[in-house]
Order: sequence, then structure tokens, then C-alpha cells
Amino acid sequence: MELSVVVSTLNDRERLLSCLDALAERTPPGTEIIVVNGPSSDGTTGVVRDRSDVDVLVEISERNPNVSRNAGLRAATGDVVAFLDGEYAVDHSWYDAVERSIDDGIDVVSGPVTGGGTDYDLENPRTVAGRSVTHFDGDNVAFDRTVLDALDGFDEYLAVGGERDCAHRVAGLGFDVAWDAEMAARCEVGTDGGRTGDDWGDTYRSRSYRLAKNYGLRPSVVGRLLGGALRDGFSGVRDVVSGDVTPTDWLSNGGAVFANGARGLRDGLRARWADRSAQRNPNGVSVRHDRAVRMYDRR
Repeated sequence: MELSVVVSTLNDRERLLSCLDALAERTPPGTEIIVVNGPSSDGTTGVVRDRSDVDVLVEISERNPNVSRNAGLRAATGDVVAFLDGEYAVDHSWYDAVERSIDDGIDVVSGPVTGGGTDYDLENPRTVAGRSVTHFDGDNVAFDRTVLDALDGFDEYLAVGGERDCAHRVAGLGFDVAWDAEMAARCEVGTDGGRTGDDWGDTYRSRSYRLAKNYGLRPSVVGRLLGGALRDGFSGVRDVVSGDVTPTDWLSNGGAVFANGARGLRDGLRARWADRSAQRNPNGVSVRHDRAVRMYDRR
């Protein structure tokens, strides 16, 4: 197995260094390490360029995780490509779990992320419009290269939820997804900042876009969107009653859900028309070539 690991980072230098140290210690020397940075302002470029274990450093200007993943994919040469967020360090069992799964013929394999923000079941598939979809965590996942080529990478329209869209497209193309508990990654350096709260506009724009793009405007899609909006709306009412959220904020979030949900539906249907193949990715890695502002390649 020739493994490339794409590590995405943004203003998180200390945890990135912990991530790179773990990869250097816990993967074979021949593993290709690609860091996609940006746009960071904390000195990440300098410390990464000083490391001899990083094969490629790609600087980008967009704060979009899917742009970062595609920039790394474009630079990767391995027949297996893993994506890892720079805040996580892989466990000692991580590499063996990836190799074992790929050798067993698994197309996509993911594992647990300690301290991650994933809020959905990664081990059990769910049925969407008659299709069985198994989600995975985009911050800790490995693909057989043929899968990524068939998908044309990630959809860069999406600011959030790119891995969910990818999971729908993986299922649509007939590839399988596995979850391995030994493919684990965790935060080894603390942070004072915590995680930011949900941006309901981005969340619903992403949800409506990926459902419309992958399945069209069918009743089950509309039902999923309306059901999710109602559940979140009632949850917001409870937050208002408990004093955690003001009525003004609740109304503002409701407006963002409606406006961005409608926009996502419109853009998703346009994307479905733009790419009527099973790939369903009009904004993939092959579409543009200007992601990288600068590249440092030691290979």
C-alpha cells in the first residue's frame, strides 16, 4: 500500500505539530505527508517548512475544508489517500487498520475521532430515498484512489457537510464504506477556544443542496428538510424558554434556515442538471487548477 496522508490545518500550529509527530512515529517512512495550510496567520508555514518529514506543503487562500481536501488530493500520489484534520493525532493502530481494510477490499474506511464534532452514526447505514448510505468522518477517513477518481474529489460548493455529500455519492456509485475502531485519532494538545456553535444558515444550505443534488426534488427529500427544520425549531423554543437563546436569535436563526434552505435547493437542482452522471460533482477536483497560492514540494 502506497499511502498519502492529506493533513488540513488553519491557525492551529501546536496541534498540527502533534499530528505530524504522530504520523512520523506511527506510519512507515515511505508514507507521503501533504499539509494543506490556510490561510493561517500563526507561523504555520515556517514550522512546516522546517520539517523534513513533510513531503508537500500547499498554501491555499480559501477557508473551505473541501477546497483543502481537493488541493491535497491533487498533490497526492499514493494509491490510498487518507484525509486527517491537523488537530488530531493518529493512534498506534491507525496505519494497520487502514492497511487491513484496504487489503480486505474495502473502498472507504473511517474510524473514531476523540473530541470530534460528528453528530451522526458512523457504524450503521441509513436509507435515503431508497439508497443505503453509510456516513464517515471527513477528518479521519481513507479512500482507495480509484474511489476518489470516480468521485472527482469533494464538492467545493459546500462550506460544511462535504463528507456527508461525499457519502451519498459513494453509495450512489456502489462503493462500500467500513468503520474500524482501531483507525482512531484524538486531540493530544488542548485548546482554550473550544468549538464554535452551529451556523444554521450554512447547515441548511448544505443539507438542502446535497439532498436536491443527489436525489432531486422528490417528496422524501422535502419531508426530510421540513422534518429537520421542525425538530430544530422546537429545540430552539426550548432554548428560549430555558433562557439559553433570546427570542430575537431564534427568529434570526429561523430566517437563516428558510433563506439558506431555499437557496440550497435551487443550487442543488442546478448542480444536478450540470452533472447528470452518477458522479454528481460539478465542483470537483478537475474543475479548477488555482486552489494553491504556493506549493513547496520536496519530492
